[in-house]
Amino acid sequence: MERTGTILRGREFEPVEGRVVIGDDGRIEAIEETSVDSSEIIVPAFVNAHTHIGDSIAKEAGGGLSLEELVAPPDGLKHRLLRAASREELVAGMRTSLEFMQQAGTAACLDFRENDVEGVEMLADAASGLEIDAYSFARGSVEAMEAGDGFGASGANDGTFDRERRATRRAGKPFGIHAGEVDASDIHPALDLEPDFLVHMVHPEPVHLDRLADSEIPIVVCPRSNLVTDVGLSPYAELNERTTLALGTDNVMLNSPSMFREMEFLAKLTELSAAEILRMATINGAEIADLEYGLIEPGREARLLVLDGDSSNLAGVRDPVRAVVRRAGVSDVTDVCFGG
Repeated sequence: MERTGTILRGREFEPVEGRVVIGDDGRIEAIEETSVDSSEIIVPAFVNAHTHIGDSIAKEAGGGLSLEELVAPPDGLKHRLLRAASREELVAGMRTSLEFMQQAGTAACLDFRENDVEGVEMLADAASGLEIDAYSFARGSVEAMEAGDGFGASGANDGTFDRERRATRRAGKPFGIHAGEVDASDIHPALDLEPDFLVHMVHPEPVHLDRLADSEIPIVVCPRSNLVTDVGLSPYAELNERTTLALGTDNVMLNSPSMFREMEFLAKLTELSAAEILRMATINGAEIADLEYGLIEPGREARLLVLDGDSSNLAGVRDPVRAVVRRAGVSDVTDVCFGG
């Protein structure tokens, strides 16, 4: 199988005119630089590094509520709505979000899963038959982590999580935890757990930045969510100087799970380069979950997003990397190629 056009190759997303050759095993065999009759832009598929898709049944619910009123366990609006919904409603809602992400070029999402073991099973049911990889970062028990793909802790102020951290390490699975979303009080105890990644980090203080520089623990930032919940915005440039950043869309009840929207929003908030933001949306998230995609290079799994470079939105683009980050959208997608 071949795809032709302008290929955003490697970690720097060097624009190369040519073809991507995909083998029968679904891996990239070669990238051939040659003149082709194609206006398509070929991009690594996205990895959404932090989602909560369980609340897909409650999109745009709770306008004007604080973060605690919206999502704090056990009685935030989200949790009340989840308890009131049937299993069938929850699975159907999650499936619609997964379908949207797949159509919009997201190859994988790292979902923090509520509802213990049953929550892991519901996500598996919702993803059945789809090409997107939906990874369960379970919460609620060690058993849920063992049934899923890792552990996703709510925050160090909600408990110690020492037992869960030890069990996750023994299982050889990743451990993530929210930290610094509302204030700085839970950052030190979160870092003490030596997690595989942190989520949010809106309020780090200088001492936390020093610890991050020493530990190089990756951080998943969710700028649209943080704006909606009015907790502030992360110091993106300062964090990026110290560790690896990935990008997530957070709760579906607050934002669409669109990596296009997340990238554009971040690009217009910060001085981070377009290439850095595209890395946050692709390879950086993939590396958190130890996935073999996120880059267009020989030997990598072929998880590709194909955009129409001659669409009304993208025709005339001079810098394809900036265009993907700051301008492209779901309507520009002509195909997604997940492994062949």
